[in-house]
Amino acid sequence: MDGNGRWAKARGLPRQAGHEAGTENLRRVIRACVEFGIKVLTIYAFSTENWGRPHWEINALMHILENVIDKELDELDREGVQLRHLGEPDRLPRRLQEKVRQAVERTRHNERLIVNVAFNYGGRDEIVRAIRRIIADGIPAEQITEELVERYLYTAGLPDPDLIIRTSGELRVSNFLIWQGAYAEYYSTPTYWPDFDKEELRKALIHYGQRERRFGTLVAQS
Repeated sequence: MDGNGRWAKARGLPRQAGHEAGTENLRRVIRACVEFGIKVLTIYAFSTENWGRPHWEINALMHILENVIDKELDELDREGVQLRHLGEPDRLPRRLQEKVRQAVERTRHNERLIVNVAFNYGGRDEIVRAIRRIIADGIPAEQITEELVERYLYTAGLPDPDLIIRTSGELRVSNFLIWQGAYAEYYSTPTYWPDFDKEELRKALIHYGQRERRFGTLVAQS
């Protein structure tokens, strides 16, 4: 969800205003996903590298996530949204850790839309932690397969992403779903995240629908 800061700067506003606008937009995008029949949405909210940002900005992002849970959880639950957390909660403030845990537990049986919130998440870190758990479980090297590794990832039991959207014109993967996105289609748009509305999402889906997905073969797969 790139471009919050640049969106704010273009309007002469502080960066926090951009993050708040981006959070407001998330509500609209989630509703659009439900309308379009999307079953799994993963949002990259805070990376393991984001800890290098100014302290005040980190605190603001933590506060925004807490406010989102407080204000939106009831409606998300009513709408049948299941919340999941991708990443390690250990560096989050304890109060926020507990709110994330409660939100995940409360919505765990909802099936209309799964929303993965990648917060304190990094693709490389995820793979390293998966390897450590495999070793800790004493699994012999010859028994390690792709299917086994997938069971140790945060996204265990979920399909790999079909489409990864990058807003604000960036063309980097930025440590996002490195394993899961191996065959995902990528879509980059110059639109800043706060302006990435329902119609922008529709454009991305139409563009995706025109791709031929071969997964390394010569025959396109639907």
